[in-house]
Amino acid sequence: MGKKIALNVFYNLGIIISVFGMVWGYNNAKYLVIALFVVTAAFFVYLKVQLVKEMRNTLKRK
Repeated sequence: MGKKIALNVFYNLGIIISVFGMVWGYNNAKYLVIALFVVTAAFFVYLKVQLVKEMRNTLKRK
């Protein structure tokens, strides 16, 4: 359980850093960087949704 909480924190940090990176890229007109941060943010959101689904199933079984 502790491992999954740590993963959740890591995913949240990844999403937050990606959002800040997108803002930085927009302010500096670095559109390729914005695209890369959008892809990374989408990846972290996907992983987070999978983790939440897994946790729901684990808690239902108990």
